[in-house]
Amino acid sequence: MVAVHHRYATVQGHELFYREAGPAGAPVVVLLHGFPTSSFMFRELIPLLAERYHVIAPDHLGFGLSAAPPADAFDYTFDALSDLTRGLLAHLGVRRYALYVQDYGAPVGWRLALADPSAVTAIVTQNGNGYDAGFVKSFWGPIEDYQRDPSPEHEANARAGLSLEGIRWQYVAGVSDPSVVSPDTWHHDFALVSRPGNDEIQLALVRDYANNSPLYPTLHEYLRAHRPPVLAAWGENDPIFGPDGARAFAADVPEAEIHLIDGGHFLLESAGERVAALMLDFLDRATAATTDSA
Repeated sequence: MVAVHHRYATVQGHELFYREAGPAGAPVVVLLHGFPTSSFMFRELIPLLAERYHVIAPDHLGFGLSAAPPADAFDYTFDALSDLTRGLLAHLGVRRYALYVQDYGAPVGWRLALADPSAVTAIVTQNGNGYDAGFVKSFWGPIEDYQRDPSPEHEANARAGLSLEGIRWQYVAGVSDPSVVSPDTWHHDFALVSRPGNDEIQLALVRDYANNSPLYPTLHEYLRAHRPPVLAAWGENDPIFGPDGARAFAADVPEAEIHLIDGGHFLLESAGERVAALMLDFLDRATAATTDSA
């Protein structure tokens, strides 16, 4: 069994938690989690990858075991989360890496790639959107209302996503057999987002998510210009980011490998072994291609 290390680092004055495993000299894979979870979502994936890769999975500021300064003391934006992640990688001496992005991890990862295109060797997106296609209107409509008008009425709709039932729904919706998803997941996440003041952190990021879509055209230019290997391993029944979000990557990276898998938003909980197998095959080929072209 590969040892997984649980570490902390201080970046820009903030304590960030991260999980790390795998051979020190191996190619690096950075795993970026989404809302409302943390690197906890990768607890089973990390050992499967770390036999051959050096894996780093941080908790974003305000999530998991990382520090969570109050929203009135830190400007929670995806720009800020990306800057902290970049700082952590620099602190660890990581200069080149493959990215795995899911949900909120996607806008963080896109900013990393745009800031330093040569650093990213490959991209794995698991229900991490980079296109307006795929946004499921029934979910995003109330969120967009809140982003346009953060009135108490619209805020109440946004806060529903912070409830235990709202978090549970993200885990089990679209999963053929919800009994394979451990309740530990949503109870773990709920406990952390329920810490005093964390609700305001999450609401700030919900509002800032509106600034991600305007970044997409620049992302698409990056994909066309640099053609990083792309694997979309996508829960096709996701009620938040639908399968059109996966298919869209082929518009800018025609050779993108797109796999629609029976599952929901948190695909690792119901199809983790399949995702890991796809990733290992993909990363092995992408790493070989990068080495050959070096």
